[in-house]
Amino acid sequence: MTTLPADCLLPAAAEEYRIRSADGHWIHAAAYGPEDAPLVVLAHGWTCSTRFWAPVIHQLLPDHRVVAYDQRGHGRSDRPVTPAGYTTVKLADDLAAVLGRVVPAGRRAVLAGHSMGGMTIMAAADRAEVADRTAAVALVSTGAGDLLAELKVVPDAVRGGLRRFLGRQLLHSRLPLGPVTPLSRAALKYATMGPATPADRAEVNARIVHACPAGVRHRWSLVLGSLDLYAQLGRLAAPTAVVVGTHDRLTPPVHSHRILAALPVPEGLLELPGVGHMSPVERPAEVAGEIRRLVRSHLNTARKVAE
Repeated sequence: MTTLPADCLLPAAAEEYRIRSADGHWIHAAAYGPEDAPLVVLAHGWTCSTRFWAPVIHQLLPDHRVVAYDQRGHGRSDRPVTPAGYTTVKLADDLAAVLGRVVPAGRRAVLAGHSMGGMTIMAAADRAEVADRTAAVALVSTGAGDLLAELKVVPDAVRGGLRRFLGRQLLHSRLPLGPVTPLSRAALKYATMGPATPADRAEVNARIVHACPAGVRHRWSLVLGSLDLYAQLGRLAAPTAVVVGTHDRLTPPVHSHRILAALPVPEGLLELPGVGHMSPVERPAEVAGEIRRLVRSHLNTARKVAE
């Protein structure tokens, strides 16, 4: 059995939360690091959980207070019982509830969202209760729409309607993933990670993704397949940095360039050579470094002015 990297195991939480969202749904969150340190809130992507952020959390400790939460249906958060529980509006509701609980009055946080977590931040861009608690944003390996049209999992030689059809079949599959096997791990690595990703990090990725219930994976895939958050980007008032891997097959760099062009306050684009979609696991130092840069530029400065 593959030994997992130490930084891919979550540290002991300083505090855990059970947070009630607007529709009564319960969200699990956990905080790491000193309570009075600069605050960072992390939102994970489709089929993942707070475990996904472990390498970045280790990079940010001990001089940040890091809060990560499980998106609804994932990890230790409750699973919606009807299709109505699976919408970008619900994701925005959940983010607003989390920030309302973990960001103390008068403080703000740097938000980082990976994949569906980035889409969550975009969906909440018009929420005053989110904007008031946000100092800056990092959108990591994500897109605002047209996901099926730009999917690179299907070989480039396949074009037109067949390409879109195959992409849809892969995205919307209802099949349980079952236990992690060498074949499933290799297939998932091809689809979600760069070719040079070490075997132990591919194993971490597979265990996290395989743990997502098939029904939850399918329901959220339907939301992603029809995603259109371009209008929301123009409402994201916080300074926002964008991060993407050059080998991202799920949300290729074209998405990041579109996002950057639409942002009111763009903070630049960080492209990670050879990296796939799971950049926080593949290259946590660089992802955490971009979050640290936002903290230094927009959170620490604001705290000094307040003092």
